[in-house]
Amino acid sequence: MQMKEQPNEMELSVVIPCLNEEKTIGICVQKAKAAIADLEVDGEVLVVNNGSTDRSVTMARAAGARVVHETKKGYGNAYHRGFREARGRFIIMGDADNTYDFRKIGLFLQPLRNGYDLVMGSRFQGNIMPGAMPWLHRYIGNPVLSGLLNLFFHAHISDSHCGMRGLSKEAYQRMELHTGGMEFASEMVIKALKQKLRITEVPVRYYPRVGESKLSSFRDGWRHLRFMLLYSPDWLFLWPGLIFFVAGLALLIALAPGPVQIGTMSIGVHFMILGSLLTLLGFQIINLAFYAKTYAVTTHMEDNDPLVNFYQRYLSLEKGILVGLTIFLIGLVGNLHLLWLYLSNGIGLPQPKLSEAILAMTLMVVGTQTTFSAFFLSLLTLPHHD
Repeated sequence: MQMKEQPNEMELSVVIPCLNEEKTIGICVQKAKAAIADLEVDGEVLVVNNGSTDRSVTMARAAGARVVHETKKGYGNAYHRGFREARGRFIIMGDADNTYDFRKIGLFLQPLRNGYDLVMGSRFQGNIMPGAMPWLHRYIGNPVLSGLLNLFFHAHISDSHCGMRGLSKEAYQRMELHTGGMEFASEMVIKALKQKLRITEVPVRYYPRVGESKLSSFRDGWRHLRFMLLYSPDWLFLWPGLIFFVAGLALLIALAPGPVQIGTMSIGVHFMILGSLLTLLGFQIINLAFYAKTYAVTTHMEDNDPLVNFYQRYLSLEKGILVGLTIFLIGLVGNLHLLWLYLSNGIGLPQPKLSEAILAMTLMVVGTQTTFSAFFLSLLTLPHHD
């Protein structure tokens, strides 16, 4: 959504969420106001009180900030309120615990003026002061989460969880952010990438915080990872499903003629049962990938997806039903033939025939899944009004 610039619009809003930071909020506000004055920019400092029970609000106002209140707890909820209330065309965000130096906001403002939509601070390209970041966060948490984000979404960001960033208000509106917790930081980067916004990084210095940290390493780390996985159905569903499916199918095909002897070990019907289970499990997870991708496209979470485009162009409900029924009937015919053999001799089936029975039953289940998946995908692609 395009935002029309108002005649009296400010150029810059510095937005600082605050929860019980009376020792540092005043310092942060003063630094930000001093930088605005030095840069000779028309700007404001906006503090979002997120339920403070100490003197944070008093200290922020005394330092010259405009204070707004957000009753919904959460990092993301506080920023949503602040971004909506901000009067500036550009927004610079940062924490209230004095870990970031608001005197350096010019580093973020200049790229925004040059046309970048999102300017990420990078503590790893800058300087992390002694004691500022726990070992677990510095060498495991942040590198792993940033690496996964880069892998899943083809980004090139060195510090995806830096709390100091700059963005245009128009970019915020285009990203359509929704999360209310710490995963807001990941959502911003992911949505910016999906919207193909212009992103750059600037080095920042990271200082030890004053007071008690609000972060919970494992809970908040999981929330970031969970959000990334939910927005990446390829890595959550498609690749694991393909691995299971291909491994299972390979076992089924290799053992269908009968047991295979490897040295002194005989690999037979028990491994074929494993192959059947892996095939069915993998196929179901692949179906989930199709569902997730189709849902993302039809609800405009994604503009397009090659797999969904292929399905919509070359397949249809009727073709899916035909493929599914064909696979099912092949398996059914195989099982009926084995049933006739069993009833004819009355002594049960030899092991090679048991292998054939497992393969035939697997085909029947895959065919059934294919048929009903075609119906469900067709349901997901029905036209609907927003």
